[in-house]
Amino acid sequence: MKISSVRSADGTSIAFETAGSGPPLILIGGAFCDRKARASGTPLAALLAPRFTVFSYDRRGRGDSGDSKEWALERELEDLAALLAEAGGSAFVYGISSGAILALAAAIEPLDIPKLALYEPPLMRAAAQTEPMLGLANELIRMSAAGERTRAVELFLGKVMQLPEPALQQMRKSPVWPGLEALAHTLSYDLRITTLGPSLLERAPTVRTSTLALYGEACVPWMREAIVSLARALPNGQDRMLAGQTHDVDPEVLAKALTEFFSA
Repeated sequence: MKISSVRSADGTSIAFETAGSGPPLILIGGAFCDRKARASGTPLAALLAPRFTVFSYDRRGRGDSGDSKEWALERELEDLAALLAEAGGSAFVYGISSGAILALAAAIEPLDIPKLALYEPPLMRAAAQTEPMLGLANELIRMSAAGERTRAVELFLGKVMQLPEPALQQMRKSPVWPGLEALAHTLSYDLRITTLGPSLLERAPTVRTSTLALYGEACVPWMREAIVSLARALPNGQDRMLAGQTHDVDPEVLAKALTEFFSA
C-alpha cells in the first residue's frame, strides 16, 4: 500500500492509501474506524484491489489525518471532494455505518459519484430519534475537551451501540481498547452525522446515483426498515440482505457483494 495525503479545502491534510488497479473506489469508515478498519480500510481494500484502484483514508481527526477546531459536515464533504479530485474527479464510493450516511450526503451534495454502496447506515427517520443523539454528542464533546477518553468510549458503546455491561467490561481488558480511546474525540462527529437521517431521507429522491443499500441478516429491525425505505426512495436504488451477517460484516462477504455491484 502507498501512503499519501491530499489537502482539503480548509487546508487540513487527509491521509490515504491506494491499492490495486482499475476504476477508482473510495472507502469510508464509521465510528472507531481509521484507514485500517477491517470492513472499510486496508483489509477490505486488499480484497477489492484485483478489480479496482481502492482508496482507504483516515477521516479528519483520525490516524494520520489532520483536524479542525470545529467539526462540520461540510468539512468532511470537502475532504471527500479532495479525494475524488485525486482519483481523477469521479469515483465509486462505499461507506459503512455513519460513514455510509456521510457517503449518502455526498451523493446528495452532489459530488461526482457514479455508483454508491452503503452498508447499514443508522438512518433515523424521525426528529424525535435525533434529539437524544444530539444530547449524547454534546456530552462526548465535553468529555473530549476534558480528556476523558475512557468515559467517552464507554458512553458511546453503552448508550449508542447498546453494548451490555459484561461485554463492555470484557472490551476494557481487550487489546483493541487503546485504539478505541485514540479515536474517542471523533465519536461526536459520527453521532452528529447520524442525526442528519430525517433530512437526508427527505432529499433522497433527488439522488440520481445508482445506489446499493446493504444490510446484514441480523440487522436491528428499525435500521433495516429505514434502509429499505431509503432504497425505495432513491430513483436508482436497490437493497440487498447479506445472509448470516451482523453490523460487524465479514470483509470477504462484503467484497463479493461490492465487486458484483460496482462491476455490473
